[in-house]
Amino acid sequence: MSDKSFPTHARVVIVGGGVMGVGLAYHLAHEGWGPEVVLLEKAELTSGSTWHAAGQITHSTSSFSLGKCVDYNIGLYSGALEAETGQAVTWHGCGSFRLAYTEDEMDWLRHTLSVGRALGFNIALVGPEDVAALHPFYNLDGVLGALHTPDDGHVDPTNVTMAMAAGARALGARIIRRCRATNITQDPAGAWQVETGRGTITCDHVVNAGGTYARQMGEWSGLQLPMTSMTHHYFVTEEVPAFRDLERELPVIRDDRKVSGYIRMEQKRGLIGIYEKANPNTVWEDHCPWEAENELFEADYDRVLPWLEESLNRMPVLADLGITRDVHGAISHPPDGNPLIGPAPGVRNYWCCCGTQIGIGWGPGLTRELARWMVHGAADISMRDYDPRRFGGYAKKDWQVTKAKEDYCLRHEIPYPHFNRLAGRPVKPSPLYGTLRAKGAVHEEVYGFERPRFFAKGIAQRDHYGFRRTATDGMVAQEVQAVRTRAGIMDVTAFTKVMVEGPDAYGLLDRLTANRMPQKYPSGGGGGSGGQSGSITLTHMLNRRGRIELETTIVRMAEDRFYLVCAAFFEQRLLDHLAAHRGDADVTVTALSDRWGALALNGPRARDILGACTDARLDNAAFRWLSARQIDVAGHRLWALRMSYAGELGWELHMPFAAMPEVYEALWKAGAPLGLADYGSFAMNAMRMEKGFKGAGELTNEVTLAEADVLRFARSDKAYLGRDVTLNSDPRWVCAYLEIEPDGEIDGHGGEAVLLEGRVVGATASVAFGPTVGKILAFAYVAPQAATPGTALEVVIHGQPRAARVLAEPAYDPHSLLPRSDTITEPAE
Repeated sequence: MSDKSFPTHARVVIVGGGVMGVGLAYHLAHEGWGPEVVLLEKAELTSGSTWHAAGQITHSTSSFSLGKCVDYNIGLYSGALEAETGQAVTWHGCGSFRLAYTEDEMDWLRHTLSVGRALGFNIALVGPEDVAALHPFYNLDGVLGALHTPDDGHVDPTNVTMAMAAGARALGARIIRRCRATNITQDPAGAWQVETGRGTITCDHVVNAGGTYARQMGEWSGLQLPMTSMTHHYFVTEEVPAFRDLERELPVIRDDRKVSGYIRMEQKRGLIGIYEKANPNTVWEDHCPWEAENELFEADYDRVLPWLEESLNRMPVLADLGITRDVHGAISHPPDGNPLIGPAPGVRNYWCCCGTQIGIGWGPGLTRELARWMVHGAADISMRDYDPRRFGGYAKKDWQVTKAKEDYCLRHEIPYPHFNRLAGRPVKPSPLYGTLRAKGAVHEEVYGFERPRFFAKGIAQRDHYGFRRTATDGMVAQEVQAVRTRAGIMDVTAFTKVMVEGPDAYGLLDRLTANRMPQKYPSGGGGGSGGQSGSITLTHMLNRRGRIELETTIVRMAEDRFYLVCAAFFEQRLLDHLAAHRGDADVTVTALSDRWGALALNGPRARDILGACTDARLDNAAFRWLSARQIDVAGHRLWALRMSYAGELGWELHMPFAAMPEVYEALWKAGAPLGLADYGSFAMNAMRMEKGFKGAGELTNEVTLAEADVLRFARSDKAYLGRDVTLNSDPRWVCAYLEIEPDGEIDGHGGEAVLLEGRVVGATASVAFGPTVGKILAFAYVAPQAATPGTALEVVIHGQPRAARVLAEPAYDPHSLLPRSDTITEPAE
């Protein structure tokens, strides 16, 4: 017999009734989709991971985007949600302290203070005596200082979820409990079929909010969603006699070094939470049992004992008490610690709302942004760090487990700038990986690829961490100097490389890009190279809100063949964007990143070096700036793109993997006598800042072309997706280029507050020291009135304001004469 009360159609079906799924239903309802939302939960709401969460939330975060979410969540928990729904959430606004025992930890707190200032948080750096005044029971031996965030607190996870469920229902959303989804498939027309024991629902959008089930649910639809279930302990003690007469609740203590976790009051008891830094535990690596409900595991005291003992040393009033409750539950951990929030890779209208290790702390804010993304086409914070498409096919299950264990152990370590996660590496080494390692390269992982960061010369071949300048900065300065005065070569294989070809290729790309499409030149082109040639365009693809999806370089290789190059982590986003808008266009799209490598050759001697390895003419008349040609180097036919992210005379050389070792060796042999040097991404970043080139940190889904100050790359005489919005919206903020007063030791790291006459008007996006110009340079999104060149500003770096000034032009080669320089090079004999 059919269940006539069960829905057969919906605009959105959310599978999973924890804080993430319910939070999304609540926010979709607030964005106007309420009556068209159905949420399915196999058991009771919160019965997966949500119910056993400790429920804490803090403003102490150095992530600018997460900070926006946290601030929203605290406002929701501390009054707004209960006022809206009438449902109690049991908010405890006790505040919190994050302790520091070392100068590096103090620097971390100083940077967090600067980010908090940009976000308008109630936040202060205080001394041990201030901690003791509000928390007299904590052993502060060795503590240098603490970050005090008095608006923090903790909340009952079940109450919060039930309140959001009530809010979603009030706006028309339907929540169905005790109804397990058994399959999710997409029909040929693009609609999603969600099968359950009560019937099948056809929907336009489906959301995986499955928590510890999310990975295996993804497999129903042929998706690989990287996350692993890790188990985490917290313990509740007997009633603490010293707490009985307290008039107010003690602040939460976050002690990353000694406890690797947190200690707080739970009514008149103590609560200790631990993220052990060794031997972390996984469960359900292959399959989370469907019958699991309110599942907990037996406590493993041996695993957490060193940190548990230290927690009792730090909180002596708990030392002689028994433990009345141990909570050892599973939490979903993604490979890099950031949740999966956004479109699943390679399919339309399948959304991820999962992989969230801190659901109470992050969930409502992130689900609000996901709701905005689904309904309006873009979120209002940068989603780059959370986009599920940041992982590729390399993220296999064994790798997921390795990286989840690494992430768990790093939960309470110092998040140094440019922290390099080394577990499970290398994943996708380029053909030059071993060669460059032997020459001192320290690599980083970008979308699975190994990319050199810098080359260690006279220092240990490893990352050197700190919030202040380190030995790495000296290496970067040497590499920049080599590129600026002689020549440098870099393995840029990690770039995304996609071919779009076919009769409708031009038309498809033309309606998706803001700039003029690149033109084609006659074949041959002189210089003995033969082959094809065409022009190069730097352009942006937008979404329907007129905001930036990605920046890409387009090379016209033939009448109907275009080669697109963009940042590595945008590969799947680019492929999905093309697929979503191709319609019935006759085009073929091919990802070449796993087959083609690339080298960047830059500097005043670049033409001499390349000229010694090819018979092609390289002068301006034969090979102009922003053009591409096929040439022969070391016996290999490759594409040479005359462009330079370093802002120097230079080329990018793109070729099949098999050609890379011999091409690199030939260039090195020719360049060594001329002072050729290897360089890495850190030097590349310093040089792009000197040139005032905006990068992925500036060009985000938050901003229009006008707000990013890149309208010069947009044409007003052509139609393209997002055109009218991006050209006609009043800028909410503008990306300004700043020079900041240096102090010789601390440069800044991004997210810092920008002040105009003592008032916060924005925040930095990227900050780097420019060794050539001897200046700290930054991009900052600021109020439009603060973006005028010459405006005097201040940037709060490590808690202290520094003088800054808005620049009108790049700090280095402001008229971009160097990349266009012409020196006639005779063809090689």
